[in-house]
Amino acid sequence: MIPETTSSRGGKLRPVTWQWTEVLARLRGRYIDEGEWGIWGMPVKLAEILDRLGWGGRAPRKEDYRFNFAVSGAECSDLMTGYYRQAPRLVALMDQEPTRWAAWVVSIRIGVNTLCKTTDLDRFAREGATPAVKLEVTQCVDWIRQAVALIRQRHPQTRFVLVGIFDNANWAPDVGRWQSAQAHGNIVAVLDIFDDALRRLVEGDTHMAFFDDRAWFRKYWGDRGPDGRPVYGQVNFGGRVSVTNTQGDEPVHATVTDGHAGSVWNELWAKDFIALLNAAFGANIPPLSTEEIVRFVDADGTFGLKPR
Repeated sequence: MIPETTSSRGGKLRPVTWQWTEVLARLRGRYIDEGEWGIWGMPVKLAEILDRLGWGGRAPRKEDYRFNFAVSGAECSDLMTGYYRQAPRLVALMDQEPTRWAAWVVSIRIGVNTLCKTTDLDRFAREGATPAVKLEVTQCVDWIRQAVALIRQRHPQTRFVLVGIFDNANWAPDVGRWQSAQAHGNIVAVLDIFDDALRRLVEGDTHMAFFDDRAWFRKYWGDRGPDGRPVYGQVNFGGRVSVTNTQGDEPVHATVTDGHAGSVWNELWAKDFIALLNAAFGANIPPLSTEEIVRFVDADGTFGLKPR
């Protein structure tokens, strides 16, 4: 329920600034059911009272798709505890229409707010994967494991996509930091622990798949070099302008001004998410084409992304 008068989520360009769930709903809504668009949830205290009464609460109050329990700023523990309790409240919703969920996929994409804030990466860059840091990562993964187990207990046929952690050293506002081989190498070593744990969790399980978020970013924009310095490429769709790993509300920037992923980032992410669903679960969803992506974000060529 972020007011449209604020500069958040695209500012003046918010009407054409898209989240990946919105991309899926608008371009592949015939194949992917994210629930009805509307205002869902309630104040946290009221949700807690309804939870205690066994009537099922939901918090926070937000405008979104009914089945999207993501919360801006959520940490790993919010999957199971605290104000949001995303997995228990999702299960309560699934229990209302169990047949509707018989062949559905739950995507869990969390961890950056717990492990990749700037202060976290500063510490990792200095200290590396100390026992205390390893424990932090393990605890985060344990919350994910508990969420999967809870959902499976009630809905055993549910499929899962577990998304690896993003390297926030490549987040546009922080690309000027940690520019040494040792500093960035220490960060990567910590993030590897998280991703390796998720890979082990999905290994051999035909109802689970792993989405490598760091590899995804490298595919489109590159990474830091061996010396820890940024070596980024650009995404070009054949137009006069490319999308760079920079910050601004126009879709030529990978990240919008408030620090969230921009439209092109989200469209490309949705494209590869569909590809994973098809490869892992035989979903048979038509792939997103480059033409669709460009038309969706720059229909009239205002931003120069459309092919000449």
